[in-house]
Amino acid sequence: MRHGNKVNPLGRKAAHRHALMSNLASALIEHKRITTTIAKARELRKYIEPLVTKAKQDSTHNRRVVFGYLQNKESVKELFGPISEKVGDRPGGYVRIIKLGFRKNDAAEIALIEFVDFNEVYNVGKVAEKAGASKRRGRRGGKGKGTDAATAAVAVASGGSTVVSDDASAGDADNSGEQPAQEDTNADNA
Repeated sequence: MRHGNKVNPLGRKAAHRHALMSNLASALIEHKRITTTIAKARELRKYIEPLVTKAKQDSTHNRRVVFGYLQNKESVKELFGPISEKVGDRPGGYVRIIKLGFRKNDAAEIALIEFVDFNEVYNVGKVAEKAGASKRRGRRGGKGKGTDAATAAVAVASGGSTVVSDDASAGDADNSGEQPAQEDTNADNA
């Protein structure tokens, strides 16, 4: 029984499994995406994400720790260089696994594992978002929701009537020119 045993042995002894993970991680760092089985990809994700987190803070100690896992100087340089620069602001989830189907000879389920920030196909919209204003996600409401009600509540609480700012009145004036045209089209449809 495997009660509480969170490691998938992948049909290998411990030393063979560590060597496999080290080689897969080095290949992923070098090529930015690799194709492997689903089971190996899931284990590789657990193996490499802590290493990428360590690479975000460049110190001699972290380089030595990562080298202890990878045993490959070039992979360590690549991880602490371009990869850590791209994932510097990401809080986690550095790799993604995409299922590809089944292998022909043994019907093993195949997956593509890749670094999230190095895929230009998926990141096209996100680059445009980053160029605009940074968005802070909250639990309630969205942009502009409740701002008119909030100003009205403040004005009522202060004992006065609601005061509309110049920007809001200018916006209402612009919309007033557009309103009759929309109402006419609605009247024609009815």
